Amino acid sequence: MPSTDLPIPAPSAAVHRLVEVPGGRIHLVEQGSGPLVLLVHGFPESWYSWRHQLPALAAAGFRAVAIDVRGYGRSSGPGEAEAYRMPAHVSDNVGVVRALGERTATIVGHDWGAGIASGSALLRPDVFTSVGLLGVPYAPRSGPRPTEVFARIGGADEFYVGYFQAPGRAEAEIEPDVRGWLAGFYAALSADTMPPSGADSPFLVPPGARMRDRFPAGVLPSWLSEADLDFYAAEFERTGLTGALNRYRNVDRDWEDLAGLDGAPLTPPSLFIGGELDPSTGWSAEAIAAFPTTLPGLVSSHILPGCGHWLQQERAAEVNRLLVAWLRSPQVRAAG
Repeated sequence: MPSTDLPIPAPSAAVHRLVEVPGGRIHLVEQGSGPLVLLVHGFPESWYSWRHQLPALAAAGFRAVAIDVRGYGRSSGPGEAEAYRMPAHVSDNVGVVRALGERTATIVGHDWGAGIASGSALLRPDVFTSVGLLGVPYAPRSGPRPTEVFARIGGADEFYVGYFQAPGRAEAEIEPDVRGWLAGFYAALSADTMPPSGADSPFLVPPGARMRDRFPAGVLPSWLSEADLDFYAAEFERTGLTGALNRYRNVDRDWEDLAGLDGAPLTPPSLFIGGELDPSTGWSAEAIAAFPTTLPGLVSSHILPGCGHWLQQERAAEVNRLLVAWLRSPQVRAAG
């Protein structure tokens, strides 16, 4: 087990469970006892993305629970794209909290999981009393439809979120070689394997091309072992990618669903951790600068030098220390 740099005894083993929620079943992995901390992964990941945080949070006195988001792993994967809109994910998270016999929880998300975490705290502040965001900052609903914004990015090339919109298109690229595609995607966003500054972006797709044409080839980032990659690949080879990609296919529906919360701040005690080299940090510079207005309950904010997108795996010990310090802060304790 990786070191967490915390002078505390090893926790009990993690336990896998399937729990019933209104929208189906959610697979989760649970470790420890104490205040509930719900961990929500991003794309294209799994509960396994929190494998370093589960024992660290459990050892620090928390009940750490990492879920497979709907459409991933052993959780339910509805067939229709509309089933992946934000209120459905929020309902799943509330259902998990209730199934675990709890009334409230802290929610922490990475990548798309950060969006789901912020949506959960925004729509159900009675349940999610504090919120941690990794990689992707909170940005209130505003402006034109998201797909209209994405269509203006990249000029003649297509921004990857737009590339993901058409059902079946990205699946046709990924599913013939899931393991190879995942390896390239993870490498493209990892500090030690991402393309050099000035290289063609793998997140802009030229006409007639594929995303993977610009991925780094034949390398794995230092945080990702062959066994780790095998785990991720086996999950998606079994489920396919449609459930995971359907989150992207609901950005306009989310914009519609949250119309009544246009510009709304996220008020619970919050945490943000970003990677200095993560493209998301650059794309979201304005959102980060707006934190005094949009995150009035912000307790701490950190940009990790020399870190890429996969924060809790690239810098596990550092992220663990920051999470535990935030969870133990007076603001989070009082909110819970």
